[in-house]
Amino acid sequence: MTDRIREFLRNRREDGPCLVVDLDVVRDNYLAFAHALPDTRVFYAVKANPAPEVLKLLASLGSCFDTASVAEIEMALAAGATPDRISFGNTIKKERDVARAFELGIRLYAVDCEAEVEKVARVAPGSRVFCRILCDGAGAEWPLSRKFGCDPSLAVGVLEHAHRLGLEAYGVSFHVGSQQRNPRAWDQALASAAGIFRDCAERGIGLSMVNLGGGFPAKYLNDIPAVEAYGSSIFDSLRAHFGNAIPETIIEPGRGMVGNAGVIEAEVVLVSRKSADDVVRWVYLDIGKFGGLAETMEEAIRYPIRTERDGDTLEDCILAGPTCDSADVLYEKTPYPLPVSLAIGDKVLIEGAGAYTTTYAAVAFNGFPPLKAYHI
Repeated sequence: MTDRIREFLRNRREDGPCLVVDLDVVRDNYLAFAHALPDTRVFYAVKANPAPEVLKLLASLGSCFDTASVAEIEMALAAGATPDRISFGNTIKKERDVARAFELGIRLYAVDCEAEVEKVARVAPGSRVFCRILCDGAGAEWPLSRKFGCDPSLAVGVLEHAHRLGLEAYGVSFHVGSQQRNPRAWDQALASAAGIFRDCAERGIGLSMVNLGGGFPAKYLNDIPAVEAYGSSIFDSLRAHFGNAIPETIIEPGRGMVGNAGVIEAEVVLVSRKSADDVVRWVYLDIGKFGGLAETMEEAIRYPIRTERDGDTLEDCILAGPTCDSADVLYEKTPYPLPVSLAIGDKVLIEGAGAYTTTYAAVAFNGFPPLKAYHI
């Protein structure tokens, strides 16, 4: 919560739950990444928050952009980024979307299998490709699945296939898991990447780049290391595994760039108990999983929640959203402590909500409008 957000909420017209993002915080976060990893290019993960205000600010600061679709490519271009500052980082792309990206000037693509390489070779000839490898994501609060990436043992074959088809086998990428609180988590993946570089070199293919992915955390309920700790640890691993031949590197921060810049203001709709002897209250908000808080799935992300009654006695409660869907429960396995005095109509502030909220909000489930957003 910044003074600018506090002032905005104090003066705004009541119009339901909303997200407010302080762009000064986004600017500070970008500069912190640039300082912590000075020889690494920053490719902001557009999916985290694609608001035009965020993209224009980052473009003006010199950021590059990691995109997952043609629509996101067009957003980055509209914000002022040039094609050479944009990667098509999704490993699952329709061939016609690759062709459209190529028409727009994009020359950097992610792949993780030979079939994806062949799509790029057919409609984006001569482009650079990097192969994403699997990473276990140990230590991440939101580990990624096996949906993206191949086993490191397959990567050399994928990159050699790209080379044979006239593409530039450019490098290797991985993702250590979202909300990664262990700065050393990049070490094993970099060891794998270095092995792929060596094996490719033996086949006459000189790789140039390692995409370090995202994973840089935002602060929720638990403290996180400073971005400088990540930069120092990553550089130590690069030196350990690549020696003096350190490759080009890029990072793809999303949550770490915008998460702590945003606050959602919501309202208590109902407080109730399910039986006369129920010791746990249910607190229902006017926002839930379908309104932008999808990352509470499996209670993976626990947002800091502030109320007007902080300081009063706390009691565990089950926190839920307003929709007619039984899955729209935010915290039940581990109930959330909130003031006993919390009442219908009270406002609550959900902090650390600048990433993966507006983009997860349903268009009109149960008739509720998408989450409103203001960038100040």
